[in-house]
Amino acid sequence: MSAIKINKKNINYTDEGIGKVIVLLHGFTESLKIWAGFSTQLSKKYRVITIDLPGHGKSDCIDKVHSMELMADVVFTVLKRLKVGKCMMVGHSMGGYVTLAFAGKYPKLLRGFTLFHSHCFADTSAEQGNRDRTIAIVNQDKFSYVAQFIPSLFPAEVHKKFAKVIERLIQRASKMEKEGVVAALEGMKIRKDQSKLLKSTELPVLFILGLKDSRVPPTRIWDMITLPKVSETLLLRDCGHMGYIEAPETTLESILAFAKKTL
Repeated sequence: MSAIKINKKNINYTDEGIGKVIVLLHGFTESLKIWAGFSTQLSKKYRVITIDLPGHGKSDCIDKVHSMELMADVVFTVLKRLKVGKCMMVGHSMGGYVTLAFAGKYPKLLRGFTLFHSHCFADTSAEQGNRDRTIAIVNQDKFSYVAQFIPSLFPAEVHKKFAKVIERLIQRASKMEKEGVVAALEGMKIRKDQSKLLKSTELPVLFILGLKDSRVPPTRIWDMITLPKVSETLLLRDCGHMGYIEAPETTLESILAFAKKTL
């Protein structure tokens, strides 16, 4: 792992392999460590860059609100320092929101992008209210929130199967500073609807989605996947929000196939 300074704050990243570039962005309360298995395989054919988004992993908080555009600017700065020209970007969950913001601000740097258990819609007013209540809970007891939040990302029927993985994710997330959790929640609360971007983009888009994902309701999947001019969809019938854990071989194969066509 390496780090660069942005406004005197550390942003952590990894840079593996050679060739055309794939950038992997993690989700809320995660870190670049989630991509370890994917990076190992992808870096056999490509140059793979993973980044700890601000306030996550070993990256510092850089503001009280980490908007998706701010985090996209951080990703841009890392790629510029690493002299990356064009890349394919993969964003899991919140990382998908950042990917969309990046596509809006820096489309010429992308060859295509993947929304991995993510979507293009803004929070509704009810969802924004839930964010505010979550922020209040985090400010009182961050660990209790994390311990309840992470298991909810998996379908209940697989909790036993992935019990050790869930516990490891909880332990990693519990090490986050409270300020980092809150800054991300504040940023997601105010994120823009990116439906118009998906509809207008000339870039190819890969959607990886789970029918048992409580964070991406199936009723909204169909509205989203028909928006881009060029897109592919991997729809996992028995998967929740964590396809890189629940269906690693299938999701990695899909990303590799998309990279072969896109890069």
